Amino acid sequence: MMTFSGSQTTPSPRVAIYARFSSDNQSDASIDDQVRVCRARADREGWTVTSVYTDYAISGATAHRSQFQALLADARSGKIDIVMAEAMDRISRDQEHIAGFYKHVTFAGARIVTIAEGEVSELHIGLKGTMSALFLGNSRSRRTAASKDACGRGIAAAD
Repeated sequence: MMTFSGSQTTPSPRVAIYARFSSDNQSDASIDDQVRVCRARADREGWTVTSVYTDYAISGATAHRSQFQALLADARSGKIDIVMAEAMDRISRDQEHIAGFYKHVTFAGARIVTIAEGEVSELHIGLKGTMSALFLGNSRSRRTAASKDACGRGIAAAD
């Protein structure tokens, strides 16, 4: 879609959607749902979805995700105007990674927009990054406690 301003034509922003889920216990439908709500938002805004990046069953606590890395490379190269996701924690749950991602994307002149947070700012990065880090810490603590309990009862703990 093109926007007309007087005699000038402004192309609509190029949107890259990122979707991810973290465990084998979740369904591929989770990714489909994330992409669907992002496409609907882009359509309402008059933005053009040019690419979709998806990582299946990979934790947001690591940056070693092939599609996350491809998205970052495309953002750095100027192929994207807006990175869109359902929520910031879909992009990353690690404070360092989300801060670095934000820094690289905005330095390249792009924006990050999520369904949950809207346009992402440095304030979001600080607050949501902290909340995600706390979530990961609590999640690890629960898994460790459950594993110790299972071992104490002579049961092999699930990974």
